[in-house]
Amino acid sequence: MRPGGPGGRRMVNILVTGGCGFIGSHFIRHLLAVQPDVQIVNLDALTYAGNPENVADCAADPRYTFIRADVAERSEVEPVVAEGRFDALVNFAAESHVDRSIVDARPVIRTNVVGAQVLLDLALRHRVGRMVQVSTDEVYGVVLRDETPATEKHRLRPNNPYAASKAAADLLARAYFRTYRLPVVVTRCCNNYGPNQFPEKLLALAITRALDDRPLPLYGDGLHRREWVHVSDHCRAIELVLRKGTPGEVYNVGGVNEHANIEMLERVLDILGKPRSLIQHVEDRRGHDRRYAIDATKTREALGWASEVPFEDGLRATVEWYRQHHAWWETATKKTGG
Repeated sequence: MRPGGPGGRRMVNILVTGGCGFIGSHFIRHLLAVQPDVQIVNLDALTYAGNPENVADCAADPRYTFIRADVAERSEVEPVVAEGRFDALVNFAAESHVDRSIVDARPVIRTNVVGAQVLLDLALRHRVGRMVQVSTDEVYGVVLRDETPATEKHRLRPNNPYAASKAAADLLARAYFRTYRLPVVVTRCCNNYGPNQFPEKLLALAITRALDDRPLPLYGDGLHRREWVHVSDHCRAIELVLRKGTPGEVYNVGGVNEHANIEMLERVLDILGKPRSLIQHVEDRRGHDRRYAIDATKTREALGWASEVPFEDGLRATVEWYRQHHAWWETATKKTGG
């Protein structure tokens, strides 16, 4: 028997993989806040970007359990899935930094492709009620300024090893649905921002360097364009997909707040009252996609999702969080020598 919730209600058991990372940790806190009958197991390998401090406030909650394991190691993950009798599995586990994938693609293939295959296989074998594979808009590749944003039917054209690994996982999810009828759903989101993001990503790196009056590196001319959504809005979308998404379908999350990278850095510097001269143009990244843009009409109309955090408010709050949590990001930065 599964444990009972308040008033004898049945607890909903959810396995979250990669829950000590940026988005995964926010998703766990979101579920614990809005679903009193949820029981969460957080499985994370605690690589350099997986930080137990991100979920430290969850540790005392009896509905939360942490297990250290590597999603690409079936022998580590299968006992957890077999014993958990999970209603759902949400996979955030990923090596997500494009620069690292260009230097060495092996870790991203291992975690993002092999890890996804292991989870899909175990979800099928142990009859997990539903799986959500969390993906990225990068799988669509470049969307030119004169092109309409990519819908879920847009062809996949990944242009770097990270994006290719996520596209491969998406296609594996599709194959497991079509071949085995595994109830898996894929989400593809634009750039996230918010507290706890590891300071190697564009915005977090810019904020932390600006706070220390250090140069802000910017690839090329800085006119590469991205869409931005607050991590809390992304987590609400994933919860909706988990509850109401149609198995076998893909749901885009985003379609708002498109800005050039240089504009993002200028906004950070303006908020902090720092000179824009801190921006330092560096040699462009190989295979650097000029623009991503997605159409989230399907997610809005089918699931009722909409972005709720005003961009300017969310950005200012994010900058303030890093200002007040210097020790957190300083420790994180030391892990990578940044």
